[in-house]
Amino acid sequence: MLQLLDLAGIYFRAFYAVPTSTTAPDGRPMNAVRGSLDIIARVMADARPTRVIACLDLDWRPAWRVELIESYKTHRVLEPGSAQAASLAAAADALAAATPHSGTAGPSADIEVVPDELSPQVPILLDTLAAIGITVAGAPGFEADDVIGTLAHAESVDPVEVVTGDRDLFQVARDDAPPVTVRYIGAGMSKAKVYSAADVAARYGIPADSYADFAALRGDPSDGLPGVAGVGEKTAATLIGRFGSIEGLIEALDARSTGLAPGVRSKLAAARDYLLVAPRVVRVAQDAPVSVEPAGDGRLPAEPVDPQALSDLIRAHGIGGPVNRLLQTLTAG
Repeated sequence: MLQLLDLAGIYFRAFYAVPTSTTAPDGRPMNAVRGSLDIIARVMADARPTRVIACLDLDWRPAWRVELIESYKTHRVLEPGSAQAASLAAAADALAAATPHSGTAGPSADIEVVPDELSPQVPILLDTLAAIGITVAGAPGFEADDVIGTLAHAESVDPVEVVTGDRDLFQVARDDAPPVTVRYIGAGMSKAKVYSAADVAARYGIPADSYADFAALRGDPSDGLPGVAGVGEKTAATLIGRFGSIEGLIEALDARSTGLAPGVRSKLAAARDYLLVAPRVVRVAQDAPVSVEPAGDGRLPAEPVDPQALSDLIRAHGIGGPVNRLLQTLTAG
């Protein structure tokens, strides 16, 4: 199995799940690092993958998505000129230098609001994964979702499991061989559930590959996507189930002879411009220019690839417990 990790989603989740009183010997918070390593160890122990790739946001708010919908993630943009903006810009530069990239597209000019205690932990987490030998992947100008979508789409040998707390990635689930499942951890690790494409269809009443259109209709305030006013999850599922896609829905809207209820028709008509572009924002890319480090297919090592660097990281940051738990998972496989 190939396991694809939504790494940004994992370290944000770990940061808020583990108290900041969890520190390194020098007092710096290590909650995101320790929690992330434990999450990775747990999902690996459950799924027993032979390959793992941790996927990064090299651009958390790509310009091409913002050009389509200006409100996309606007509420997460840090005010320019603030002290935190300067600090996070420096951290982002360091992160970009340490992670795989190719091409010429640069990161978003906007800086994401990130807790002060979190941003310094991300490079430490990446260094730890590198010392263990876990592959990291990214694509300039694209989000982690796009990296996951591209790698899942391209995989032709092993079953794929996506680990995420982002429901938008339900759209990559497929039952055709090799299958792609989604281990959804958005409700917490104790309530994690693995969704097949059939499970997504059973939960939402629409095919998994229609999830992006369904989500665009419903909207997602966490991503700054308004959806169609007055159209909730149930109505969105009914419309996608009936018309197949937003494209089919727009065709029905333009054809006066269809049986759309007047109230629904007026709501859709008012949101027509949004509907023309929203699916492209929600739909994950399948052709992002993904680079991986180290080069290869994400095959897990039998032992740490850089034991000295790993020992130094453990000593400096007090992360021996979670590192050992992750190593035990590797050797148990």
